[in-house]
Amino acid sequence: MLEFYQQLAKTLKNSAAVLATVTNTKGSTPREVGAKMFVDADGKTVGTIGGGAGEAKVYQQALQLLKIGKKQFVEIDLSGVLQRETQGVCGGTMQVLLELWSGSQSLNLVNKIIDKLTSGYSATIITPFNTDEKPYLIPETNVIASLHNTGLIETLVPPPRLLIIGGGHIAIYLAQIAKIAGFQVIVQDDRPDFATKARFPDASLVLAEPIDSIQEILNKNTNLYVALVTRGYLQDLAALRLLSNYQLPYIGMIGSKKRVNTVYKTLQAEGCSTEFFNQIYAPIGLDIGALTPEEIAVSICAELIKVRRGGTGNFLSRE
Repeated sequence: MLEFYQQLAKTLKNSAAVLATVTNTKGSTPREVGAKMFVDADGKTVGTIGGGAGEAKVYQQALQLLKIGKKQFVEIDLSGVLQRETQGVCGGTMQVLLELWSGSQSLNLVNKIIDKLTSGYSATIITPFNTDEKPYLIPETNVIASLHNTGLIETLVPPPRLLIIGGGHIAIYLAQIAKIAGFQVIVQDDRPDFATKARFPDASLVLAEPIDSIQEILNKNTNLYVALVTRGYLQDLAALRLLSNYQLPYIGMIGSKKRVNTVYKTLQAEGCSTEFFNQIYAPIGLDIGALTPEEIAVSICAELIKVRRGGTGNFLSRE
């Protein structure tokens, strides 16, 4: 969401844009309440509300709204009912709000949202349905996205951070894929030739420093995911000694079962608890039969998404 608003801010500096937000859903739909896209004056889109014919209808309406400027709703029927102009067969319906964002007032609001998210704070925004009212920020709440009286209330959360420890081949592809999946990426490796911005252009921070350099990051980030893709078990040990002092949503460690067991036995002898070992995903990644560094990176990112979204790892079903 942070990158979305950064793109919107860049657009608003030069022209107007129509913001499309899913405000209500019934049944099975491709996106959730709060999903967004925007269309700029040149017809370029950023984000998605689900794709297909439904999004195409919203796109055409957005082009018209760029001219008239009046806030409006678009109803998307995904039920596949033959009597209607079928827009999809997912089984449900979606309501999408279109509103024109332009000028300094809109840009200032977007910049406030960006400032909060980049500082690690949430931003709660009210989008009134009334034609004459503009969106505005309110003090932070715990609501993610819901209807509130005559508008939509959303708490926009900062993106989770992924700390990749180790700058080898797998790390290169993991950084790329994780960035696409919505993570802010940090890479640490004590080898200056491996921890470089040239190798990791998608990372927000690259640390060519000893493992102790991650201490400050650990102290500041509660929503921090950690992937250990190091060159050996000695590096795993050094990292896990630090990580054992923190409650983190995800710690994954690469390596064979023998390597993992060797690390666990050493740490256990040093006093690490069984509870800490139970937090670690090892060997790292979902079992998809991955062999190459690229495939392994995909399996790791799939596991990150599973943990973040509370997935099961079973086949996807939208029934």
